[in-house]
Amino acid sequence: MNTFKPKLWVPGDWNAFFGFGTNIIVNMLVLTGLLRFVLGLPDELVFGRILPATGLMLFMSTVYYAWLAYRLAKKEGRDTVCALPSGVSVPHMFVVVFVIMLPISLMTGDPIKGWEAGLAWVFIQGFLLMIGGFIAPIIRKITPRAALLGTLAGVSVTFISMRPALEMFMTPLIGIVCFAIILLSWFGGVRYFKGIPAGLIAIAAGCLIAWGSNLFGANIGGMSATALTASFTNFGFSLPMPAFDHVFSGFEFLGIILVTAIPFGIYDLVEAMDNVESAEVAGDSFPTTQVLTADGVISTIGCLMGNPFNLAVYIGHPGWKSMGGRIGYSAATGVMIILFATFGIISVMSALIPLVAISPILLYIGMLIGAQAFQECPKRHAPAIILALAPHVAHWGKTQIDNALGAAGTNAATVGLDKLGQVGVLYEGLGILGGGAIIGGLMLGAIGVFVIDRKFYKAAMFTLASALLTFFGFMHGEAIGINHSPMVAAGYLVVTGILVACAKFATASEPAPEHAEEPESLPDESPQTA
Repeated sequence: MNTFKPKLWVPGDWNAFFGFGTNIIVNMLVLTGLLRFVLGLPDELVFGRILPATGLMLFMSTVYYAWLAYRLAKKEGRDTVCALPSGVSVPHMFVVVFVIMLPISLMTGDPIKGWEAGLAWVFIQGFLLMIGGFIAPIIRKITPRAALLGTLAGVSVTFISMRPALEMFMTPLIGIVCFAIILLSWFGGVRYFKGIPAGLIAIAAGCLIAWGSNLFGANIGGMSATALTASFTNFGFSLPMPAFDHVFSGFEFLGIILVTAIPFGIYDLVEAMDNVESAEVAGDSFPTTQVLTADGVISTIGCLMGNPFNLAVYIGHPGWKSMGGRIGYSAATGVMIILFATFGIISVMSALIPLVAISPILLYIGMLIGAQAFQECPKRHAPAIILALAPHVAHWGKTQIDNALGAAGTNAATVGLDKLGQVGVLYEGLGILGGGAIIGGLMLGAIGVFVIDRKFYKAAMFTLASALLTFFGFMHGEAIGINHSPMVAAGYLVVTGILVACAKFATASEPAPEHAEEPESLPDESPQTA
């Protein structure tokens, strides 16, 4: 009988708790800003329902992974097991806001509809994760990493990086200074006083500049003592309440939701497996199926209580372990977050911290995700990654045009596609290439990889799949249906025939390289970006 009892808290847990807790708080402030200032959701909904539900989800996940670590430590009789870090998936946070919730809010004129669509998106993602433990190895085997990371990089460059970059240069005294603080530490390796996290220093510097400028009447950052005082009205005790009716109302937009939920569900599976493997290399072997299932179950519970953001195991387990984190840091972070969320403390922090001080953190995340596609894949696949980016650039460009024309009280059809074409705006092409950009980027990236590697039969399978997906509107279309973009679908069918012919008859003057270069891994000390 195993009588070993692992320690629930060791001195190193303080270091991990402070670093990991700061990271989670920053993510909470970011998503609060997105909900309030991008989507325009009312404060009573954000602080009274959504954040308490998010806090509940994070509490459940951090306690669960602390328990997994305790069980592993007890089983193996050692006190060196570190719990897996987990939290709101940062890439998905921006995807669900800018690709799902915001477009539907603008289309319907009702941000509540956008919130409901986000809930339905997470509901579908949760079930994909629950069943993913059984199919993830197959998906990982047939889909090139360059395609998965390339389409994610497309989202990061357009819908994650661009807005915060513009915000930074609109308020440069705060934005550029905070960005330099983050860049020096997270890319330059500079360690600040007593190891204080760079994100915390950047936010503190932004607050100092913003509130200090008020003394001279400049009001840089738009901070207001009145708003800070009003934020205290959100103090209280708000329990998460069931939101079943809102979740199922969001299924009204199922066609739009599926276009992104499926490929990002696939990405979640691969990413979770990668992070579990990373922990195993560091000496802690956790069961992949239980990790994936837990992420799915807890995400589903969170969305049923009103949280539109899904859960993920974070990258960086070796980093927290190296600074001494074990079991306690994970559970302690969960307790802190649920207290902050349910008692309205996040409201005061949001009114105290200028949004532009957080923008550099978002830009860093976009840079990291975009760079990962090139760093974690063979160099010869770089052209395929660029190909995977193209649909996202097209979708972003079309969105900017639509928003600009909408603000002027018109649209592309009214202006005339021919007139737009005369000034170099190929609006129709942007719509076709950018429709279903997540799947489109995934498929184009995979085709590019297999062509580069001269695996023409595999490339043909992906072009055939692309023809079917296009015909039913999953890519190169705005909604799921029948006979969408038939000429594009026909084009993919023709290319399928060409690739099959190449597989049988084509010869190469030089053989394609058999083995890829070993990719350079991202540093463990980078902030956890899920």
